[in-house]
Amino acid sequence: MSQLSEEELCKVAFVMAIKDALNVVSGKWKLAIVCTMLSGPRRFNEMERLLSGLSSRMLARELLVLEISGVVSRIVEAAPSRAAHSYALTEAGKRLENVIFSMADWGVEYRKLTATKG
Repeated sequence: MSQLSEEELCKVAFVMAIKDALNVVSGKWKLAIVCTMLSGPRRFNEMERLLSGLSSRMLARELLVLEISGVVSRIVEAAPSRAAHSYALTEAGKRLENVIFSMADWGVEYRKLTATKG
């Protein structure tokens, strides 16, 4: 078995870090769901209204995956008539804010670049 150089190890670690990040946020809806909570906790039905085109079933599934990944936490609230819950970003989830804004900036620039080539 060959030993990797320090430079090769850094490249491997970099690629693995990217893969880990993508495993957590990959998919059509995960970052959009996170965006709904950037300003604070949200109830399920609030997120459902904000994310048109996303079914209740898919929202529930993606929230569960984000919760398991440690990006979102579920907050159980004692409501007068029934138990209700909302979702909030964990510290790891809050750290995605800069990533999301950077991706949005890149998306705007990309759209401009590709519009001029069309």
